[in-house]
Amino acid sequence: MAILKIARMGHPVLAEPAKPVANPQAPEIRRLVADMVETMIDANGAGLAAPQVHVPLRVVVFQVPDSRAEQEFSEDERYDHTAPLTVLINPEIEVVDEAQEGGWEGCLSVPGLRGFVERPAHIRYRGLDLEGKVVARTAKGFHARVVQHEVDHLNGILYPQRMNDLSKLIFETEVRHWVQRDDE
Repeated sequence: MAILKIARMGHPVLAEPAKPVANPQAPEIRRLVADMVETMIDANGAGLAAPQVHVPLRVVVFQVPDSRAEQEFSEDERYDHTAPLTVLINPEIEVVDEAQEGGWEGCLSVPGLRGFVERPAHIRYRGLDLEGKVVARTAKGFHARVVQHEVDHLNGILYPQRMNDLSKLIFETEVRHWVQRDDE
């Protein structure tokens, strides 16, 4: 396994739609996934998409360890732990409820920044695992946010493109001011 270099906002690989994976069981896909998991954990990320490591394929991995969940901004946004470490190949999302939920997002490809993004709060997603078996789940809250964020990467979209109000694109070091303001 290896820690891979993460593409940052502005790199062309992040702006193009990724290609479908023909064979989820291929050795090179297994190697890619193993390296992505190691890279995500090393970078303390909640998820990682293959384009973020310069591979334009429809592959995502995600998880949020307990230690990370405790640092989230609000109780509502804490990860629901219904999806431990998950690999999704060729994922698809279906919105269950159009109601939007706002939350602060960060991204390994947009280091040092956070943005307030509104997304559907309730989704279904499906994809394949490394054995080619279907993974299908329903997700709400932060779980749904992470999946949508990672699948956006596969479509050449970064979270700032989803923001309705760019005044809420802030440095991570300033988040405490927004959290205090929201608590008042």
